[in-house]
Amino acid sequence: MRRISFRLLVLYIVLGAIIGSLIGEIAHLLPEGVVKDFFTRSVTPGFEPTTINLIIIEFTIGFKFTLNIAGVIGIAIAVYMLRWYR
Repeated sequence: MRRISFRLLVLYIVLGAIIGSLIGEIAHLLPEGVVKDFFTRSVTPGFEPTTINLIIIEFTIGFKFTLNIAGVIGIAIAVYMLRWYR
C-alpha cells in the first residue's frame, strides 16, 4: 500500500473546497426554494484582523474562511478521488 504525502492530501482538500465553493456560488442562480437555501447556507469561522505594534515593527494578522455545503461535498469528492488514486 502506497502512502500519501501530507502535501498531496492538503492539495486535494483545498482544491475540493475551492471547486465545491464555486459550485455553491453558482447555486445562487437557482430559483428560490429549499434547494437554493441548502446549497447557499454557509459559515464563516476565523478572527478579525488584529494589529500588533511592537514599536519598531507593526503587523496585522487575521483570517476568515467561508465554508458551505457544496464546499463540504467538494472536499468529500476530492478525498474519495485521492483514495481511488492510491
